[in-house]
Amino acid sequence: MALPVSFGMTSKTPSSLHVYVLALLVSLFLLGCERPAPPTSSVKLKGALDADFTLQDPDGNKVSLSDFKGKAVLLFFGFVHCPDVCPTALGRAAMVKQLLEKDADRLQVIFVSLDPARDTPQILREYTAAFGSDFLGLTSDEKTIEDTAKAFGIVYKKVPTKESYTIDHSTISYLFAPSGKADAIIKAEASAEEVARDVRRILK
Repeated sequence: MALPVSFGMTSKTPSSLHVYVLALLVSLFLLGCERPAPPTSSVKLKGALDADFTLQDPDGNKVSLSDFKGKAVLLFFGFVHCPDVCPTALGRAAMVKQLLEKDADRLQVIFVSLDPARDTPQILREYTAAFGSDFLGLTSDEKTIEDTAKAFGIVYKKVPTKESYTIDHSTISYLFAPSGKADAIIKAEASAEEVARDVRRILK
């Protein structure tokens, strides 16, 4: 059925129905032109992650997460003998630094060892330096590492092998804003481009 041209108006004056239909068509057109949201492999944290740590750097200095307020922080838990997940995460972090260009120094990458028995300070220093000269490796005694991992929701366990042992562990990274507040959980499958986009967002 055809819509009436007017309701008590001349054909030169648009009715309220015509205005409504025109507005609806315009809005639908604009919606169709909107770009879809870019994909992401991070999970925005809605609640506060009220956790900190006091660990040691390779020189034996005490280091806390709160020491890095003013910078974005990418925090990852792992171990030097990790065959795939850990080097992949740190390699991705190195790429994120490159993508940030002039803002690279505003991101601190921290790697917390879940294997203090084997990850000596010297080994930890050499391992993190292979990915970035300013990447920081932290360690402590077994109990402190266990408590720290628990505070950040990191699950891990030693798994015996023929030669020694390996460690199964959570593969997420945490992204902290310059305010010190936890901003997002970065999934293992996130690309460097996705992580760099999240870092740029919190550095604005």
